[in-house]
Amino acid sequence: MKETKRQQDKKEMEKALQEQGGKHYVLRLYVAGMTPKSTLAITNIKKICEDHLNGRYTLEVIDLYKDPALANGDQIIAAPTLLKKLPLPLRKFIGDMSSTEKIIVGLDLRPKK
Repeated sequence: MKETKRQQDKKEMEKALQEQGGKHYVLRLYVAGMTPKSTLAITNIKKICEDHLNGRYTLEVIDLYKDPALANGDQIIAAPTLLKKLPLPLRKFIGDMSSTEKIIVGLDLRPKK
């Protein structure tokens, strides 16, 4: 029997948790094609991840033009949107990810001021 996307995601997240002792971040960035805003969001989130998570993350970039059905499961209504699946709590960030400080605080990488 073929696994559903949801079952595969769950297995990947569980594996990531075991490998990193619960400190692994699972992120999804939803974009709409390769627009300037989407490209900027990809660049910005990759830089944030490399600077602050250093190998403790999985980043999946999903183009809504290619896989529009994936937006329904995660309730995505705008693009670009970053979804932090793990560690909990689930969080969403909308925009080009240029507000680095807000993203860092929202990912619980730095305490709120």
